[in-house]
Amino acid sequence: MPRAKGQDASFAGSPHNAASSHNKEMQVDEIVLQGKYIQLEPLSHRHIDGLVAAASEDPSLYRWSPVPQGKDAAEKYVDTALEWRNAGTAVAFATVRVKDGVVIGSTRFWNIERWAWPEGHPLHGRKAPDACEIGYTWLAASSVRSAVNTEAKFLMLQHAFETWRVLRICFHTDSRNERSRAALERIGGKFEGILRAHRMAADFIPRDSVRYSIVAAEWPGVKEKLVARMNRY
Repeated sequence: MPRAKGQDASFAGSPHNAASSHNKEMQVDEIVLQGKYIQLEPLSHRHIDGLVAAASEDPSLYRWSPVPQGKDAAEKYVDTALEWRNAGTAVAFATVRVKDGVVIGSTRFWNIERWAWPEGHPLHGRKAPDACEIGYTWLAASSVRSAVNTEAKFLMLQHAFETWRVLRICFHTDSRNERSRAALERIGGKFEGILRAHRMAADFIPRDSVRYSIVAAEWPGVKEKLVARMNRY
């Protein structure tokens, strides 16, 4: 079983757009999540060339997802991720293949929320996130329909629910993106509804977002199913 060591929206923007109003004092540690097939490591400028190569394999895959094409776009993509990390609102990863160290994509925790638990509440003063979103997820064409996406989601969900002890993880995807919707349902995401004109789409129109979530009480069942899926590879 993988062990933890420690796609949506535009490339740019203020980190505060992805923040809860209670995140001002929040600090987010750098995290490395180690699996059998991939390692999720903190996204940095050293990954830029790898991101460019991964995204160039088949750009047609990213019709509904904002994936950086070319070095300038990749630099902006990483700069924004680092700004959001420094603001305490996101933790972005490069997805790196274990067998050869090649960058094959990216993903991140974002919209990290820290709730204002009142004094006297057992969770008052809690430093870890209370809820967050998983998104900005994309893979090189050669890694689609492999164990990689399942393992990446497992590693991130395990860290969120077992280390951070979040109460909820949510996902949003373009309502037109049938492949992403099917993938989220396969990993156990519960359909919550459609948010109309929710975000700017990759094709620069107001998109309708399909929202899925997993709450803490559902994690043991989701985990069991994910482990079973990974054991088939």
